[in-house]
Amino acid sequence: MTQVSMTVNGQAANGDVEGRTLLSSFLRDQLGLTGTHIGCDTSQCGACVVHVNGEAVKSCTMLAVEADGAEVATIEGQAAEDGTLNAIQQAFQDNHGLQCGFCTPGMVMSATALLKDNPKPSEADIRAYLSGNICRCTGYHNIVKSILAASGQDVAGIAAE
Repeated sequence: MTQVSMTVNGQAANGDVEGRTLLSSFLRDQLGLTGTHIGCDTSQCGACVVHVNGEAVKSCTMLAVEADGAEVATIEGQAAEDGTLNAIQQAFQDNHGLQCGFCTPGMVMSATALLKDNPKPSEADIRAYLSGNICRCTGYHNIVKSILAASGQDVAGIAAE
């Protein structure tokens, strides 16, 4: 077992892990942060996206020991302490950017990273960036619309798929 320590959503977190423990498993199983979903365990679906030191990472492809000493942000840390949704979460709610909700945490975390790097992305930019996130309900149209809305852009002209 190896001791890992990191800051998760602004709070100190530590635990003992086997060397093969994935960051997604550490977050879910040891820290109880079950908003980080595990959909494939093979880096295909993006449901497990978190931010590690400010970068979007598929947590099913990173070992917990690799995050030792890192700043980690999960979906649970996106809303304000009083439960007020952040702009991206609110845009997803307002624009029906979710259906079953399984992919939503990864989509929101990916959208957060995209908007940090590209505050006014085009529809094509968003679709390209989200190519590593799968929505099995095929809700991409409203997800793209939500991200455009969160960036402050007009969504009225977005054509339905």
